[in-house]
Amino acid sequence: MQDAITSVLNKYDLTGQYLDKTAIENINSYFSTALERLEVIKIINSQSSKIVKEASTQLYNEQPELLRPGGNSYTTRRYAACLRDVEYYLRYASYALIAGNSNILDERVLDGLKETYNSLNVPISPTVRSIKLLEEVIKTEASNNISISTKIISEPFEYMIENLSEQNT
Repeated sequence: MQDAITSVLNKYDLTGQYLDKTAIENINSYFSTALERLEVIKIINSQSSKIVKEASTQLYNEQPELLRPGGNSYTTRRYAACLRDVEYYLRYASYALIAGNSNILDERVLDGLKETYNSLNVPISPTVRSIKLLEEVIKTEASNNISISTKIISEPFEYMIENLSEQNT
């Protein structure tokens, strides 16, 4: 897993260059948002169960067919697996958020996810919706803290959504 700083350094190391103005600006941007990132991580860490529960409740209210016979969350075992996956997306989004880099999402979440879900007959669209709901719940929880940019919250979730949506087409 790389953070924003390691990513910049690796890029310049591979080309044998000294850090230029762009590299310094990228590193400065990461540090300038560090406190915001930490605040979001505090929210996620202290409320992860609540965030997962609220996002999944909203998903199942919007798509109750998932819980009915034939739905992908029908049976206790499948329902538990779906909740586990939602928690998994939240946890890895928090890693990407604090690192300021989405590489971990490619390595640990996105690579092979479509193939896995297709082999299990799990539709991608409810997954994408659950990730969007996680983002929305966190934004709501963070809304009391005016120092947190919603853009920072959105970065890892939108990255997953965009990549899963591309894979789904």
